[in-house]
Amino acid sequence: MSQPSPYVLTRAEKMIVDLLSQHGALSRTELAWHTGYSRAKIGAAVQSLMERRILEEVGDDESRGGRRARLLNFSPNIGYIFGIDVGATSVDIALSDFTGRILSRFDTPADVRDGPDLLLGMIKDQMLAMLQSTGLTPDQIRGIGIGVPGPVEFSTGLLIAPPIMPGWEAFPIREYFNRFFPQAIVIVDNDVNVMALGELRRGKNINAQNFIFIKIGTGIGCGIVCQGKIYRGSSGCAGDVGHICVDYNGPICHCGNRGCVEAMAAGPAIAAKAMQAAQEGRSPILQQLMESNNGILTAKDVGIAAARGDRVSIGLIQESGKLIGEMLAGVVNFFNPSLILIGGGVSNIGYQLLSSIRQAVLARSLPLSTRDLRIEYNSLRGEAGIYGAIYLALEHIFTTLATPGIEEED
Repeated sequence: MSQPSPYVLTRAEKMIVDLLSQHGALSRTELAWHTGYSRAKIGAAVQSLMERRILEEVGDDESRGGRRARLLNFSPNIGYIFGIDVGATSVDIALSDFTGRILSRFDTPADVRDGPDLLLGMIKDQMLAMLQSTGLTPDQIRGIGIGVPGPVEFSTGLLIAPPIMPGWEAFPIREYFNRFFPQAIVIVDNDVNVMALGELRRGKNINAQNFIFIKIGTGIGCGIVCQGKIYRGSSGCAGDVGHICVDYNGPICHCGNRGCVEAMAAGPAIAAKAMQAAQEGRSPILQQLMESNNGILTAKDVGIAAARGDRVSIGLIQESGKLIGEMLAGVVNFFNPSLILIGGGVSNIGYQLLSSIRQAVLARSLPLSTRDLRIEYNSLRGEAGIYGAIYLALEHIFTTLATPGIEEED
């Protein structure tokens, strides 16, 4: 089954719908100011979008003296969006309108190791239930954006050799959802790219044009924003920094190589080191936590122990931060971002992690590349993935048609 065709817009029309997606209702004057286009050009583009029932006038702007300007926004009849954030151990689903306003939300623990049939079946059933509860129908869904914790060939939406997702290799996720939502354009991307997109479109750093988003969780990944757009590379796997080697004598990673930063500093590695420390009697606090958790520790437990002043746990967090920072120093020297955002479940285990990352990056990067560099937690925290999934769909419902040899007049 092929996907529905996107709306093909001129460059001015595409800029208008992107602005309305980000800011909500705007007047023609405000659109002209944001785009730099003339009032006449904006007026013509708006008229075209209204004739196609993509936009409509929704009321008057605040009075600034004289006649009030009319506000424009998406027509309710155009449809709705689903954003789906699939994590290694959870699923978050949101139903939104075309401005990114969330109308309904559902999240639940889940395990991607259960395989695509079981997990996607649960997601599909919940999506249909959300539509029923809001009085909508599947035909009204125009876009579905999905973030998944594995390498995605972006052009096809297929997962390629996902290390923590057995059974998902080349599973046709797009076709699966198009069977139930035939009017929806379905876009699949790696979860950290989706998080970076969420920060780009909805975070407090929306003016940042060149930044990276580092997700630290079960694995370690990097979303790259270059000149205001997600950079995916030639096949869609740019940013797989978790498999950069930081110790050639280190443990064997699930990718088959030794000393990957993911194998030494991600959540499972922190938990394994903590369990060893508890078993060897080096941390009474970790011992107590392990006994109360049926002999298991997680990275979250290490954060709890560190907050209680446990020196072993603090050391484990600092060690992971140092390894991640040393890896990032190479990325900083290569890419020269203005901002590094740190997110993911493990990023919350203690302030020592962010502090150690900063120290290692500053120590091992060139002075010019770090002169204006900021390293901080992502502003949306756990919301980055779901907003990114919504905007992933929105970005592909509308497209511009490039005609070779012909440029649109400004």
